Amino acid sequence: MYYDKYFPFYTTYANSLLYDGEKLQEKEFDLMKSYYPETARKIQEKVEAECERLDYEGSRLYDEYPDKYMLYHLCLQIRREMEPEMAASEIPGNFLDDLIQVLLYQEISRRRCRRHRCRHYF
Repeated sequence: MYYDKYFPFYTTYANSLLYDGEKLQEKEFDLMKSYYPETARKIQEKVEAECERLDYEGSRLYDEYPDKYMLYHLCLQIRREMEPEMAASEIPGNFLDDLIQVLLYQEISRRRCRRHRCRHYF
């Protein structure tokens, strides 16, 4: 088959601008995280570390419907890790649990979206 227009080989590679939106979104998310109060920043670091530990192929984080008990147990585990640091804190226990849950669910949601986008292109 003969093409009358020149078709360069490098156009067959993926579009390099495809992931610029995701990079921009990550940059903005990091900027917003830098505005967190100190307590929320410490919790966010623990949440990210725990999610990083559970971020593997076939993880329960990426189930279609994550188990609510598993997520609650994960929040309790993060809370236990935070207890020595938060003992002198003025945050009531119930509010701290809620904050841990919100930050954990937001991080899991962000990772699930990122993984879904990555799998979508392959």
